[in-house]
Parts: sequence; structure tokens; C-alpha cells
Amino acid sequence: MFYWVSQNQNIKNFNKHSAVDLIRFAATGISRTDLAEEMGLTRAAVTLIINDLIENGVILEAESRAIPNGRPPVVLEINPKRGLVAAVDMGATHINIAIADFSAKIIEEISLPFDIKQGPQICLAEASRIMQELLDRSGINISEIMAVGVGVPGPVVKDAGMVMSPPIMPGWDRFPIRKTLEKEWGCPVSLNNDAELGALGEWAYGAGRGEKNLAFIKVGSGIGAGLIINQQIYGGTTGSAGEIGHITIEENGPLCTCGNHGCMEAFAGGNAIALQARKMVESGKRTLLSKIPIENITAQEVAESARRGDLPSQEIIMRAGTFIGIAIAGLVNLFNPGAVIIGGGVAQAGDLLTTSIRQAVRERSLHASEQSVHITTAMLGQRSSLIGATVQAINIAIHDAIERKSPVSKEILSAKIKQAAPTE
Repeated sequence: MFYWVSQNQNIKNFNKHSAVDLIRFAATGISRTDLAEEMGLTRAAVTLIINDLIENGVILEAESRAIPNGRPPVVLEINPKRGLVAAVDMGATHINIAIADFSAKIIEEISLPFDIKQGPQICLAEASRIMQELLDRSGINISEIMAVGVGVPGPVVKDAGMVMSPPIMPGWDRFPIRKTLEKEWGCPVSLNNDAELGALGEWAYGAGRGEKNLAFIKVGSGIGAGLIINQQIYGGTTGSAGEIGHITIEENGPLCTCGNHGCMEAFAGGNAIALQARKMVESGKRTLLSKIPIENITAQEVAESARRGDLPSQEIIMRAGTFIGIAIAGLVNLFNPGAVIIGGGVAQAGDLLTTSIRQAVRERSLHASEQSVHITTAMLGQRSSLIGATVQAINIAIHDAIERKSPVSKEILSAKIKQAAPTE
């Protein structure tokens, strides 16, 4: 279970924060009795904790929606009207921004083209402009946002709030991203790698729900992995864990953005897929992609063409899947996850990609590990990282709210919050 608390918390506060996390991630709410059993506490001790949280406005009691017949039991749920958070998912070529309540239900969101290569000053200013546009559209003031979760496509040094030597983010190395955004927005900001957030989003609300160990493989312009081990995000010593795209597949292979040759990303990343497709069109091979201007061919176009039955496009996608599967086989052997979830733009190719991935994993993994892993596509689709960023923002905001003695006015927040599920 995720316990988002400081080591300096006393036992009472630790139990309070732990209870909130158990309630947050229960799929259909959790009863007081079940909570006491999960925490190893008496019913009386749990009642004291719950009464404090209800008084604070963080949780509420509701009838279970999971019982079709008879009188439904009373369960504990997070109070969605307790606060507002924002999430920002910055990819190589896109930016997604959302505003959500404490139950991770999206109030407003926007997705726009974006170029991470423009550098931090331009990109962060653009993110702030889009955020303000979204707030204005929703009638929400930035002062009402309690925390913001931010994802970027590079290795994140969490303590420093910056990226280090990011292969596809020129000009961003050691730029104070978190400090800059906290000053701009006036609230706490969390900074994570986008694949990590994809793993968190799928663990909390998607295809990885209930898994203790999972890997989320984001196949976009590049390829990265987010790892959850024992229900905790694993970032490694410097935040560089999960850089699966830079495993060497062929020693003398094509040049990768990281400067090495033969990386898996150089064979199977979105940029590599698009490059292979452009070369194929230039060679005169018969393909549906010939109808598209060469400079407009992207990995998404290749995936769409493959879904429409274009054999050359299918060959490119399946070959990429084989390379990805080889790398995943090593990952499966190394940490034995219960689920591997394929996300990112290239994952839109569906079974063409996942079938070749599964075959490579089946052929190259140890039997015991391969038999226990479930390989599937992201349930949240293109929103995995955005939802993960939302979860991270709530992690900050909700535990900060626990420490506050007086809840935010329900009258103010109830006017802002609409009911819209995050998995829609």
C-alpha cells in the first residue's frame, strides 16, 4: 500500500494517513470493520481516526454501490469536494492538462500539440498559459488548486525537482522545473517521469489495479518503463530506473538520441517507426502511407494504417513489438512482475503490437516468470500518465489537508466540481 507520510509523523498521524490511503485505493469503498482488519487495529481505535477525518472533511460515509440486493453496508470514501488539484503531462510532442477533485474525477482537461525540444523557459511558460486557460474555462482561481502533479519524458531527480541528462529534452538538464512551477502557481508541485506516472495511473485506476508488482511500458516518441514494486514507485538511486529504451539490442545498430548505438528505442520507438515508414515510402513500396506527405508520417499514422490492413505497416509494428518484447523479457526475468502494461501513442496499434510482444516474452523469459505475468494494453489509454499525475497531486494535497484543523468550505467547492469519471 502507498503510505505517503513523513518518517517524522507520530503513530497517531501515521495511522491517520495510512487509513486515508487504504480508503483512497479501495475500489468500492471500505467499511470500518475491514479497515480495522487491514490496519491491525481495534474497532475503537479506527473509530477515533475516522471521526477525526470526517470532522476534517477528508472522508465521508456512504452506502456501498457494490451490493445489488438487500441493505447496502456503510463504507468510507474520500470526500471529492474537499479540494482541487491539477495535473500536467508533458510529452515529447503533446501536453495534457487536467483539473480534478480529491476522488481523481476530472473536472476539465485539455490536450494540445507540444514540442519539448523548445526548452524549459518556453515550454513551462506554455504550460502555465494553458493551465490558466483551463482554469478560466472552469471558473476556478489558481489559489484554489492545492497541488499540481507534473510528468516529463526524462529521468527525474525527485529531491532536486529536475531532470538529469534527458535524451529527448535538450536544454532541460538540471533546470529547476519544480521550483519554477511552484513559484508560478503558488502551490506544491510533484515532478515525476511520465512512464512512472503511467504506472501509477494504471495501478490506481486502470489495468494494474490490485497488482503488487507491475511495469508500465510507454511507447511514444521514445520508450520508457515505470516500475511499481511492492506497491511503491521505484525510481532508483537517481531517478533513472526504467530507461528500458536504452537497453542495447544490437551493438552496431542505428544511432540513438542518447548517443549510443543499437538501443531498443532506435529500433522500436515512435521516431524510429516513423523513420522506417518514411524510408519504405521513399523506396516506392506499395502502402497506404503513400497517400500521406512523407514529412507528415508519424508512428500513429503507421499504427492507423496497420489497423486498416496495410501489410507493410503491420510488418513495421510487429517488428517493433518483437524488439520491445525482447527487452520486456529481460525485465520479466529480472523482477517478476504480475502485469506488464503497454501504453503510449504506439500502443494504439493494439493486438498487432501486443501479440508480437507476448510472443517474444514467451520465447525469451524463464517459464516460471512468463507464466505469472499478464501483458495487456493500458486501460486508461492516452490518459495513463495524466491520471498518474493527478494521483500524485492528490497525494500531496490530501495529506496536507489531514493536518489542517478546519476543512475547506463545502459551499465554495461544490459549485466547482462536476461528476466525470477519470476512466471515461
